Amino acid sequence: MFRIETEVDRERRDLLRARLRETNTAASPVLRALRGTSGEREVPLHVWALDATGELAGGLVGHTWTTWLHVAYLWVDGRHRGAGLGTRLLAEAEHVAHEGRGCTAARLETWDFQAPEFYKKHGYDVVCVIPDYPPGITEYTLTKRLSRAGGLPPTAPPGTPGGP
Repeated sequence: MFRIETEVDRERRDLLRARLRETNTAASPVLRALRGTSGEREVPLHVWALDATGELAGGLVGHTWTTWLHVAYLWVDGRHRGAGLGTRLLAEAEHVAHEGRGCTAARLETWDFQAPEFYKKHGYDVVCVIPDYPPGITEYTLTKRLSRAGGLPPTAPPGTPGGP
């Protein structure tokens, strides 16, 4: 016999998270190998764009975890859209994640009315589509393999075909 409750309980939430983490660690050699390493921690990654008056013109909020960049939010003020600011913010985040933190991939979620085409244009691939989330809206999950120079393909070494 069980009693089911629906109250918000932070202490139980933390206990549940700890127990799930223990279960996952025991079940996955990959997660087990991560425990205790710097790659185990989520590290915030924020990129801000300020206009000439110091006001927020746009920004990207995300984090890195293991070898992944997770973009949570990317926003550009309507007055600055179309000027390449979103591209610059995304490229900077990818550069910091790849060059500074060793990330090899990025992921994000976006809705159909937001920017799926923007991300596709920047090398992201749709890996999941959830229709009606929320009702009337489609959510997309996209991923990208990162390479040096903020997502630009590496150049061939000097002296090789196609190289400088």
